Amino acid sequence: MSNKILIVADYLNGELNQSTARAVTCAQQMSPTAIDVLVLCDDGANIAAQAAKLDGVNKVLQADNAANAHPMAATLTPQIVAAAQNGEYSHVLGPNTTYGKDLMPRVAAKLGVAMITDIMAVHSAHEFDRPIYAGNAVITVKAPEDQTLVASVRCASYPAASEGGNAEIETLSLDAELPSHTRFVNLEQAKSDRPDLQTAPKVVSGGRGVGSEENFKIIYDFADKIGAGVGASRAAVDAGFVPNDMQVGQTGKIISPELYMCFGISGAIQHLAGIKDAGTIVAINKDPEAPIFEVADIGLVGDLFTIIPELDAAVS
Repeated sequence: MSNKILIVADYLNGELNQSTARAVTCAQQMSPTAIDVLVLCDDGANIAAQAAKLDGVNKVLQADNAANAHPMAATLTPQIVAAAQNGEYSHVLGPNTTYGKDLMPRVAAKLGVAMITDIMAVHSAHEFDRPIYAGNAVITVKAPEDQTLVASVRCASYPAASEGGNAEIETLSLDAELPSHTRFVNLEQAKSDRPDLQTAPKVVSGGRGVGSEENFKIIYDFADKIGAGVGASRAAVDAGFVPNDMQVGQTGKIISPELYMCFGISGAIQHLAGIKDAGTIVAINKDPEAPIFEVADIGLVGDLFTIIPELDAAVS
């Protein structure tokens, strides 16, 4: 089997998610003979054009289907399987975003193979590192070389591929029976003018120490002042301070900003697993024994409601 890789494109609102470019970077480290990107949409011309610009991509497969107007894992899976089952591809990769976590296990199950989740380092085309125990340990795993490898890429571990490519775009017709037991009803998603949490170079997060939903305004205001995305700990989400799509951590979003500032976050293991790839971590907490200080590059012991106004004044 040739070492040819198929990457499932992740997109939203007509824009290719940066996670796709990060998956391309990961794929390039597997010494592939070719990297193709599969775009499943109702009209994927714009998304396919964006994917074709990624360095390292040989071909973009555009498979339009009216059923893909609202992407659902149950609908996309048979189409991915149809694209991968011709024996041409040795690897099928997707990002470890919410989209990929829902989709890739289904693809593996339908192909009848096991999958590797959260590839964070590549040793060879079939040997990888992945985190275990909420990121507190790293294990090296080796996949069989005689079957298709399905895997998700830990996007926080890879930079996005640059946009200097000019890949061929091929229109693809997939013969796949789509399920009728799952249907789209509506999409409820938070809308914000702030940078996307998973791709923002700067992120400001608040935890239980912020105290309330109303108090979280101080986090939002400071983040807006420095042009940062906004996140939260699981404790803040569980307390109802913020919606769950802002949660950072093992059971939330894994991020890798250049700067991560956290206020009132103690540093539970699952939260630390989500920020371990951040460039510089700045922690502010009243408790000098908070675990977050063990991983922080800069730590300030103090009241966030005193420190944030001081920081705000300093950047004015």
